[in-house]
Amino acid sequence: MEQNEQPVFGIEKLYVKDLSVEVPNAPEIFLEQSAPQIEVQLNTSGRGVGEGAVEVVLTVTVTAKLADKTVFLVEVGQAGIFRMLNIPEEQMEGLVAVACPNVLFPYARETVSDAVTRAGFQPIVLQPVNFEAMYLQRLQEQQSAPTEVPIQ
Repeated sequence: MEQNEQPVFGIEKLYVKDLSVEVPNAPEIFLEQSAPQIEVQLNTSGRGVGEGAVEVVLTVTVTAKLADKTVFLVEVGQAGIFRMLNIPEEQMEGLVAVACPNVLFPYARETVSDAVTRAGFQPIVLQPVNFEAMYLQRLQEQQSAPTEVPIQ
């Protein structure tokens, strides 16, 4: 393989694309003494933005609740522009679903912790995520999903 045909995977830019912090029950919620239940949701999306460039957005949503009251909700869209050249098409989905989120997650984790702290709460430290296992599970679910046969 010639030098200029070698696969290229690089980071062009990392940035916060979207950030939302909500504390709907303030100020009364600050008087509560109980520890809230924390729920974390992750979503990844990608789109081409030019020749060999892909924007990948890792959205992390953290919701804290006490019974039926929302303590806080933080949503971060941590994004990056990644340079991907000479990569076989069948490997692109894996890069977007695994490699790119692995790069973005530490930045999203820091942004979530900072936003929660600035909202007046103890910082949240998100545990590491195995994006490869999530991707493989999603592939397995897609393969085992029943296909519908149209009725004629």
